[in-house]
Amino acid sequence: MKRPKSLSPEDRRLWASVARTAVPLKNKAVPEVSSEEMPRPKNEAHPPLHEPRPALAPLPAKRTQPKPLQVQPTIERPTRRKISKGRIAIEARIDLHEMTQDRAHAALSNFLRQAQALGLRHVLVITGRGKPGGSRGILRRMVPLWFASTEFRALVSAFESAERHHGGEGALYVRVRRRG
Repeated sequence: MKRPKSLSPEDRRLWASVARTAVPLKNKAVPEVSSEEMPRPKNEAHPPLHEPRPALAPLPAKRTQPKPLQVQPTIERPTRRKISKGRIAIEARIDLHEMTQDRAHAALSNFLRQAQALGLRHVLVITGRGKPGGSRGILRRMVPLWFASTEFRALVSAFESAERHHGGEGALYVRVRRRG
């Protein structure tokens, strides 16, 4: 077996700074750190670790400025609480599980247009949460972005994540905008 080589003074200083921030295991002592191993103050000059690189040319400025995202208002707390407790009914729901983005976009648009035409106010949109330990779910990410678009702004006045018993982060309470 190879024996590990001893640490350089710089490595000992680095290790000392890391060891001071770590929480020791139960019934274990905090490692002692000598004053020589303490980290240097920030204002003290450090020798360079590598050769300095030549300065890179600045990137050209972009001509178009991105449009600021309009933040969609959330449902007011008292209304949200009433929806979650069942005092305000969820008048319709749509489940977008297993749909492609294009199909889900079209289905959601048609659903919200019908809800608006029928005078419905509060609906539930189920996007799904994504795969456990995997992706967060493309529809879960995209539906709020769609709601910010001009097509959906005419249909949606507010939305917010649903309570756990209605689907939690994989569902949205949506307030349908009144016809105007």
